[in-house]
Amino acid sequence: MLPWVYWLQPILILLSSVFWTWGENCPATCLCPDPHTVDCSGRGLTRLPEEIPLDVRRLLLADNWIPRIPSDFLVLYSDLVYLDLRNNSLSYIEPGTLSTSSRLVFLDLGSNNLTEIPKGTFGESRSLIKLRLGNNPYLSMVSEDAFLGLTSLRELELERNALSTLKVGALSQLPSLRVVRLEGNPWVCNCNFTNLFEWLMENHHKLPNALDVGDSVHNMTQ
Repeated sequence: MLPWVYWLQPILILLSSVFWTWGENCPATCLCPDPHTVDCSGRGLTRLPEEIPLDVRRLLLADNWIPRIPSDFLVLYSDLVYLDLRNNSLSYIEPGTLSTSSRLVFLDLGSNNLTEIPKGTFGESRSLIKLRLGNNPYLSMVSEDAFLGLTSLRELELERNALSTLKVGALSQLPSLRVVRLEGNPWVCNCNFTNLFEWLMENHHKLPNALDVGDSVHNMTQ
């Protein structure tokens, strides 16, 4: 046997063991394209799948029928950085679901049935950078303190919801915010909206696309 075969054999055994464990830990209804990604998109799920590896970092659950997330979910999966739950049946996110210790960087809750975002929903998750909440047709209330403590948040999507008003404090307490999408909501011209629009004007240098919100109001006044 050639000499290089002797040192190659242990490596092949180790790799086969890794791939066996990787496939073995993948939920039965899902795909696992790499050791830290679980893709359960479009599987017709009505609840979170069981036996998700505890060290998962990217969890893709889009295009299912999942109605809720257990409040302790991110405590169990503390390594999770990317969570895609768009186009499910979520109507409510329990306060504290995202804890201060969460490592989550990306969260997509778009195209669900959310009706409100109360204070404490995101639990001061200081690692969160991008939050998608658009295309929730029943989302009509966002608390002024809904995003309190999200000090790293750079992108916030609230487009095409049912928002008629939004207090400026909901955005002004986000020091890292650089992109906000507000278009496609049925805004009402009142004091809250005036304050919001003025704040967007003042911060146009760091939120250049935010004034698209004005198009909705302009259209209503025609």
